[in-house]
Amino acid sequence: MKKEDLRIVYMGTPEFAVAGLEALVEGGYHVVGVITMPDKPAGRGYKIQYSPVKEYAMAHGLKVLQPEKLKDETFVEELRALRADLQIVVAFRMLPEVVWAMPKYGTFNVHGSLLPQYRGAAPINWAVIHGDKETGLTTFMLKHEIDTGNIILQERISIGDEEDAGSVHDRLMALSKQMVTRTTDLIIECADKGVDLPVTPQEEISEMRPAPKLFKENCRIEAEKMTMEEVRNMVRGLCPYPAAWCDLEIMGQIYNNVKIYKVSRSQGNEPIRLHCVDGDVSIEELQLPGKKRMDSKSLLNGLR
Repeated sequence: MKKEDLRIVYMGTPEFAVAGLEALVEGGYHVVGVITMPDKPAGRGYKIQYSPVKEYAMAHGLKVLQPEKLKDETFVEELRALRADLQIVVAFRMLPEVVWAMPKYGTFNVHGSLLPQYRGAAPINWAVIHGDKETGLTTFMLKHEIDTGNIILQERISIGDEEDAGSVHDRLMALSKQMVTRTTDLIIECADKGVDLPVTPQEEISEMRPAPKLFKENCRIEAEKMTMEEVRNMVRGLCPYPAAWCDLEIMGQIYNNVKIYKVSRSQGNEPIRLHCVDGDVSIEELQLPGKKRMDSKSLLNGLR
């Protein structure tokens, strides 16, 4: 089978998912449809904003479907009419079986962790928050339980001591291009040979770390209960988005919901610090409510 003959439906929404779609389009694969989230109003003017995946799909003349509900009969029929041989999911929603089981060769997902660790919505952030030294990408076949399907391929990358989640995200996004095409090529090769796709069941390990969705509550720094390294990793893991936060006293004034973007071990004379259980950390970059992100020196100069 030629790659041009394999009918692919691609599912994704954020910028992270654009890379895989781009790899398929530029590689000459046959993408017959793209599924993404419905348009939403954004900004002060509530202007309708397209998802990054929709923007790319429209720019390249691809058919786009945007279902509110994935079990909706009209959507299911529209999807069936695309006659996909394979579906690829990158940073999308949980799919019902009527959707993921539809294609002849099934549906595979690209996940931003080394499964089975960090199943869930925010795997990149939580790997950095926990101070991990490596992470990676996993492609796996979808089944009922979320992020538990049989593994097809994995690729590892290291996490630098000073890296934040943003830079890890960007490196994994670049890596996802080859992961999408390598996995698709392997499926084509196995189909041509008439053999089963070589997969590895996920093993349940003793210290499983989940990757739940990030909300304001689990982004709050409680420095008095944390070590300096835990605070530093939390700040790195939530930078640049959604950003760790805390209430902070600066020059005798209490500021609520201050976003923290960078900290370092305190030398003892910095004016903006957090007191941890084993010492202080100095805040180097932050953002007051309604203000722009800046370094602490510039902020202090402005307040003076």
